[in-house]
Amino acid sequence: MARTPTKSLFTADLIVPAIGDAFRKLDPRQLIRNPVMFVTAVVATLLTILVNVGGDGLSIGFKIQLVIWLWLTVLFGTFAEALAEGRGKAQAASLRATKAELTARRMKGDQVESVPASALRAGDIVLVSAGGAGGGDLIPADGEVVWGVASVNEAAITGESAPVIREAGGDRSAVTAGTRVISDEIRVKVTANPGEGFLDRMIALVEGAERQKTPNEIALTLLLVGLTIIFLIAVSTIPGFASYAGGRVPVAILAALLITLIPTTIAALLSAIGIAGMDRLVRFNVLAKSGRAVEAAGDIDVLLLDKTGTITIGDRQASEFRSVGGTRDEELAEAALLASLADETPEGRSIVVLAREKFGVTTSALPDDAEVIPFTAQTRISGVKVNGALIQKGAVDSILKANPGAGATAAATELRRITDEIARAGGTPLAVAMDGRLLGAIFLKDVVKAGIRERFGELRTMGIRTVMITGDNPLTAAAIAAEAGVDDFLAQATPEDKLALIRKEQQGGRLVAMCGDGTNDAPALAQADVGVAMNTGTQAAREAGNMVDLDSDPTKLIEIVGLGKQLLMTRGALTTFSVANDVAKYFAIIPAMFVALYPGLGVLNVMRLGSPESAILSAIIFNAIIIPMLVPLALRGVAYKPMAAGPLLARNLAVYGLGGLIAPFVGIKLIDVLVGALGLA
Repeated sequence: MARTPTKSLFTADLIVPAIGDAFRKLDPRQLIRNPVMFVTAVVATLLTILVNVGGDGLSIGFKIQLVIWLWLTVLFGTFAEALAEGRGKAQAASLRATKAELTARRMKGDQVESVPASALRAGDIVLVSAGGAGGGDLIPADGEVVWGVASVNEAAITGESAPVIREAGGDRSAVTAGTRVISDEIRVKVTANPGEGFLDRMIALVEGAERQKTPNEIALTLLLVGLTIIFLIAVSTIPGFASYAGGRVPVAILAALLITLIPTTIAALLSAIGIAGMDRLVRFNVLAKSGRAVEAAGDIDVLLLDKTGTITIGDRQASEFRSVGGTRDEELAEAALLASLADETPEGRSIVVLAREKFGVTTSALPDDAEVIPFTAQTRISGVKVNGALIQKGAVDSILKANPGAGATAAATELRRITDEIARAGGTPLAVAMDGRLLGAIFLKDVVKAGIRERFGELRTMGIRTVMITGDNPLTAAAIAAEAGVDDFLAQATPEDKLALIRKEQQGGRLVAMCGDGTNDAPALAQADVGVAMNTGTQAAREAGNMVDLDSDPTKLIEIVGLGKQLLMTRGALTTFSVANDVAKYFAIIPAMFVALYPGLGVLNVMRLGSPESAILSAIIFNAIIIPMLVPLALRGVAYKPMAAGPLLARNLAVYGLGGLIAPFVGIKLIDVLVGALGLA
């Protein structure tokens, strides 16, 4: 599975542009999107204007220091956001280079004309072949293959060098601009106008241009605004109380008190946390169309997973021949091999291998006069007419239906018994018949992926219920579900069944995630709270889902849930730290401010700070420097370990709540000692 390399947080090519962007973000039109930082900037501006005003008992040097640290508080907040955006911009630059100056061979009837990719419109047909420069044509726009089949190198998008097959019809028809055709020739119907393609949306998302605040982020922002208003009102009443007590509090001290009271730490990091969450997902080769989808992934209750390719390896393998009606196993094996020589599916090839290895069948090719009967979805039978005999291979019910005379025989009864045994063992039976006579069944075994049971155990620990979806009969589905360790299964599932199951779970108040790649998955993907479409899938599936997995790995849905939980945990942990931090800062600054007016408050000076001025300056300095110290944690995310919500909450409260209380006491005291030693206050 390809991954975009994680760039170090503190390299010159990230920090230097981020510093410039941090200053540009001081524009009030941008800053007002973060109300807490906007208030801090307004207070810093006010103190800058009043720094030369005397008569308040404070030295100009002390007030200049306050002004500097208040502005640094704002700058550290804008720097955190700029650094988070910078990581996305670096990736966007490489993506933009991928689509630069693409040309297309647009078809007009039988004529072909060369045009810039920017001239293409939805509905145009373009010809793309392996004969272009650089090993093949670049696909000029997002679209669907409407004619032909070709190998496509998608390394520019996914980072994976292995080519993939794209073909007209079916669930592997979607292609992406900037990928390269390396074999054969295809015709692609353009599905996106300029600026609306997959790469364009990906570039906008990783740059942050289309990042909208999520409901959780909006709710937290409103809470921070509410706290800011409350503390603003509280601080504005202090001059009246001071006057009543026969004293006065300088404006600079009131400003310092306000900034230490309001939740500047989490406000400064909130945007960076959201951007970094989207960035981590992109680096995991998943494109989320909105932050809401990432957030929803962290709250998922039910996970729907296809069996084939997700829980099982995907290619069923022949493991046994079971003969009926007195037929010898060797005869069944030879007939099955002849019926499978022209079958290029993994199942067909595995039948040939098993017949050769177990029974020594040496036939390597069909005679020239043999007539191959291709598999169709309607008949569900394939086979061959060879040497005057008709050999059929297919679903048991279909073989019995195609040979009515065989259904009432003892061999049919035995075949049904064997079929049930294979299904209970988690396999898929294929019946084999020759000239209307039942020969037996082939045991096709679904191989459950290694380690998948343990992964489902982790999800169970997280409180997530897993449901396997399969088209198999209930007996086979039950056997695979038991082996894989899923909580439930839906057998013989149709698109309508998937949609009904999702709606039923949602009506029960649960959030549902699922993945899919076909057009028939589109309704369920659109209905699910988190719908992950495979990049190899159809355009309909990619449009319906709110996430697209560029690696087309259905099991990645498990990691997506973990990333969503990590985002929510990071935001919650840093909010807890910030609130606890503020509580500790109150013990530093409030006694220092009012001890002259109310000597009894001296008992609250538990830190034994040097002087009121030193206490105020130390609190303001700590308030500023804690922001850049937490930037790496905000961008990397809090480490997530699968566990139930209760223990997880207890752990975070212990680590970040208690840590948030202790850190300011230690930090402010150390700064106070340094301030005193340097004579800064």
